[in-house]
Amino acid sequence: MTRPATARRKRANGVESRQRILDAAVEISGERGYEGTSIAAVSAKCGLPASSIYWHFEDKDDLIAAVIERSFAAWLRAVELPGAEAGTPLERVTAMAANVAHSLVEAPDFLRLGLMLALERHPAEPRGRSEFLQVRGIARARITDMIRALFPSLDEDVVGTLTTYAVAGADGLFVHHEIDGDRGDLAAMFELHARLVYEAAVRAAERSEG
Repeated sequence: MTRPATARRKRANGVESRQRILDAAVEISGERGYEGTSIAAVSAKCGLPASSIYWHFEDKDDLIAAVIERSFAAWLRAVELPGAEAGTPLERVTAMAANVAHSLVEAPDFLRLGLMLALERHPAEPRGRSEFLQVRGIARARITDMIRALFPSLDEDVVGTLTTYAVAGADGLFVHHEIDGDRGDLAAMFELHARLVYEAAVRAAERSEG
């Protein structure tokens, strides 16, 4: 076998191993939380030795941060307002909300694990928590920019309030779905939430222009 072929196979094996480790970490952390997640438990779940895990990740914090980052990347792609050809501003906003809900159903690790870390208190802040707060800030900034673009007459305080309400409401709907997912369609609930935020923005814009 030629050296390039061997190198390609090693890279492919490395990527596959990393995905197996991340998938196992998702399962373990979902069942046991941050404190209950250990390299030994992840090793047992994925069938790879601890040395392989440490080859990819420095420690547990590094592994958890990677889980959040992977899921967030998939989720963030959904936080994108469809183009004008998709319909009215309200239709575009509700379509985006439905896309976000579907992405959370398919890849909930970012929000599930991130909220868990955000609510827990540790003597030393885990890197995963810092990673979650950082990437959450990116999502918040994107929503803020969206509100500004749709309602340019709103002042910054109102934009900030609407952004906070939009993010907090989405958190609540996700938590409800995690607790009692068989009651209610998450996408439909996200669409309703987006509609309420949009209507609040319309009323605020009318007041500012009146």
